Amino acid sequence: MKDGKLGIALVGLGRYSEGQLAPALQETKHCYLAGIVTGTPEKKEQWKAKYNLPDNACYSYESFDTIKDNPDIDIVYVVLPNGMHAEYVIRAAQAGKHLICEKPMAVTVEDCDRMIAACKAAGKMLSLGYRLHFEPHNQEVTRLGQQKIFGKIKLIAAEHGLSETEGWRIDKQLAGGGPLMDVGIYCVQAVRYTTGMEPIAVTAQEGFKHDIEKFYEVEESITWQMEMPGGLIAKCASSYSEKQNRLRVEAENGWFELQPAYPYSGVKGKTSRGDMDFPQVFQQALQMDDFALCIKESRQTSVPGEDGRQDVKILQAIYKSMHTGERITISDF
Repeated sequence: MKDGKLGIALVGLGRYSEGQLAPALQETKHCYLAGIVTGTPEKKEQWKAKYNLPDNACYSYESFDTIKDNPDIDIVYVVLPNGMHAEYVIRAAQAGKHLICEKPMAVTVEDCDRMIAACKAAGKMLSLGYRLHFEPHNQEVTRLGQQKIFGKIKLIAAEHGLSETEGWRIDKQLAGGGPLMDVGIYCVQAVRYTTGMEPIAVTAQEGFKHDIEKFYEVEESITWQMEMPGGLIAKCASSYSEKQNRLRVEAENGWFELQPAYPYSGVKGKTSRGDMDFPQVFQQALQMDDFALCIKESRQTSVPGEDGRQDVKILQAIYKSMHTGERITISDF
């Protein structure tokens, strides 16, 4: 801790760390950028210079475990490909650090269990990088849905897709899957926090592959349905070949919608009573500040490891349905 702020080390200096997390840490009130972990010497030098980091705050993957000897680092934020999350969360917990892990938490439920157990054994808190829990428009749909402001929900639809992708996100070993793991998880999350309910069962259908060579290992697009308690069906879609960004809810006495629903900035919402009027916020800054406060105040994070585990369980059930064509009951998965 320095000047009352907790130190965060970013593990993995890809586009998200560079474009969102590092800038957010220049705006945070309760935490600051205290270290980096990268396998690229050039990036190390660039970040050292840009953020005025001392040499002993910059780690390689080989020297990662020595982070335990740095008292300035309180929190490790794992921003690596999905398949590497479990290893580095567990190693960081064993080094005595609190954890934030990017979504999805891991590629298997078993990995999630190992991560949660490691953090509990070390007495350290584990949180997920679910930034939209701190975004006002998404907070409002949570209120409208869970408090039934427009009555009982009759229909919910969530879509999130990108027009293209590349790199590790189409490598099944590193990503765990295709767009479902990367951006479809936002739809699963949105249905869960809007309704306040957990799915009972899922069915899923893989979309047509326009580029079989590129998407040889993972799906190019996918649609799925989540059966919720009370007979509600959530209809969802995700893609790497079509831009989609919407959350639509129709209820007994009206409707509400976010479009776009999931971007880093520029979320827009409206209801059957008029437009939503909320400010744009630096989602990642609010997210990291909240976690720092949770640690300082010894209170539980609103996005704990168990929440990430539940999403991974649902995602794996969706994939099983996609591959088998069967309806998959979540409790049996």
